[in-house]
Amino acid sequence: MGSGASSESKESARRSRELEKKLQEDAEREARTVKLLLLGAGESGKSTIVKQMKIIHKDGFTYQERMEFRPVIYSNAVQSILSIVKALTKLGINYENPARIEDEKKLCAMATNLEDGDMTSELVELIKQLWNDGGIQACFARASEYQLNDSAAYYLNDLDRLAMPDYVPSEQDVLHSRVKTTGIIETQFSFKDLNFRMFDVGGQRSERKKWIHCFEGVTCIIFCAALSAYDMVLVEDKEVNRMHESLQLFNSICNHKCFATTSIVLFLNKKDLFKEKITKVHLNICFPEYNGKAFIYLFVCLLFLFFFPRRKYIQMIRVGHALKIKIFIQVTYI
Repeated sequence: MGSGASSESKESARRSRELEKKLQEDAEREARTVKLLLLGAGESGKSTIVKQMKIIHKDGFTYQERMEFRPVIYSNAVQSILSIVKALTKLGINYENPARIEDEKKLCAMATNLEDGDMTSELVELIKQLWNDGGIQACFARASEYQLNDSAAYYLNDLDRLAMPDYVPSEQDVLHSRVKTTGIIETQFSFKDLNFRMFDVGGQRSERKKWIHCFEGVTCIIFCAALSAYDMVLVEDKEVNRMHESLQLFNSICNHKCFATTSIVLFLNKKDLFKEKITKVHLNICFPEYNGKAFIYLFVCLLFLFFFPRRKYIQMIRVGHALKIKIFIQVTYI
């Protein structure tokens, strides 16, 4: 009996050591885990950051994964030209060539019956003829007055390549693709000896109530805002300026009790689109208080953090103006 009790004691001690070892390993793994929360209004570039992390830290997209983006890219191209066509009437713009009216009817009929992954030569020619029309180009130049994907010109200027039978989307094609994010999407990757868990959540107002589930234990927030959105309105509320929405959302995040000690990385995205747009549309359409020159990126960084009330002090590393909590600013092409 004594021998049996001794064996049980040894087995119990062994299990205890194994449990302690597992708990220690879990604790060490947790200590090396960085939880990133991607926040921002819709169309601000969050999903593009996720794709870039996959390219940089997870060996990119496989052939099969890139092929899965093909119907998405075709849909983006078709929906882009349809959005421009539908905006013609709203903006009071006519086709330069009246023959395009029939092309528009054909396009609408074909788009209704379009199957995923199908990009016929007839459809491509219709889209090209419409895209090259002066009226369509005039409408495209006023894209801030209606809803249009940022990738519209990227795809519509390269239709011949996209329509090739053996077309395989490039990484740039994938980065430009747009699918509305719904729910919460987690991406995991490693860098050096750290494990990153990045959570991308929908930016539209209806999706934001889901963010609360990601708040606990966040190491860092990556907040995205599109510089080029200063003259655009929300998809879900055409009375609200997108930049104003980003400012309000950023302010609420900065002052949320869950983030009292959380560092924030502020990505001011789409600077290439902003650089092009700012020569045509003055920044005072968004900020009436400003009447000076509006083409300096640094100014936009300052402006973004100036036009809202804040209870936290801010340290703007990139700008070089140190105050108190840590908000790191990065201006990007995303």
